[in-house]
Amino acid sequence: MGLIDRATLSFMNSFVALLRAVNVGGTGKLAMSDLKALCEATGAKSVRTYIASGNLIFKSNQSKSQVKAALEARLDAFTGKPVVVIVRTATEMAKVAAENPFPSAPGNRILAIFLDELVPSNTLKTVTGQAAHEEIRLSKREIYVRYGEGMGQSKLRIPAAKEGTGRNMNTVAKLASMAAE
Repeated sequence: MGLIDRATLSFMNSFVALLRAVNVGGTGKLAMSDLKALCEATGAKSVRTYIASGNLIFKSNQSKSQVKAALEARLDAFTGKPVVVIVRTATEMAKVAAENPFPSAPGNRILAIFLDELVPSNTLKTVTGQAAHEEIRLSKREIYVRYGEGMGQSKLRIPAAKEGTGRNMNTVAKLASMAAE
């Protein structure tokens, strides 16, 4: 990469994009290489993916709303169906990682659910199926859930989370680190 390219990248914003409800990585699914190419087609630079679960890290000179709209349009055209993309800046992703309300619990037992909008004020009143070992904490645009005995057997339902997408805290920390590079 030349000196001009490095200078240009240093003035671009770093973003993390999280896809919701998309199968990535296998046969008949959205391959990570296709996801990367779709992101690059929006003009994004230094595009990387992280694990086959719809995570993108990249730089762009566009605003967060422009990045979201461009990615959703490309994904819709490619998959033939609407795909929700939640976008956070590198700073916002680092804040989600730092504000983990359950820092002593294993990262794979904590889910951060990312929403586009503010967490509704009645979120906790609409929760059903919460077990005694499960805890929920609300942030501005994230819902944190600690699954004391794991997610696999949980009956927990959070209606406000339906429009969001979740990542465990190990993944959140890694994405924050990659976006900060």
